Amino acid sequence: MSIVIEPKEIDEELGKFIDASFETYAQKHGITCNYEDFSFVAKDGDTIVGTINGHSYYNSVNISDLIVSEEYRGQDIGTMLVKKVEDEYRARNMEYICLTTYAFQAREFYEKLGYEVEYVRKSKNEKLTKYFLIKYDI
Repeated sequence: MSIVIEPKEIDEELGKFIDASFETYAQKHGITCNYEDFSFVAKDGDTIVGTINGHSYYNSVNISDLIVSEEYRGQDIGTMLVKKVEDEYRARNMEYICLTTYAFQAREFYEKLGYEVEYVRKSKNEKLTKYFLIKYDI
């Protein structure tokens, strides 16, 4: 055996391997994986001014990125993007949405939208304390 470990972008080939592996393992345990990446964008004309990205699988949704261009902040674009994910996955009977944010980012924003801090991972650099948030019954 000659195993080599190397960096690789997640392309179609690797994506298919990941999907098949998750699904096969889940099926062995009587569960359906249904892994799906998602991305929604907010546009002003032809210009992207915000995006929300993540994935869903099993019974949950995970938001990995929420970005709104600085000049468009304060206009409820972030709220609209989060609500879009909630609406989309409520219709699919998902149980909860998870996300993480750092102390210097948007914890209070998510709390205003009904997300609760589930866990805090403290850092020596207070700004890098990481908050794990969840919202049930989306």
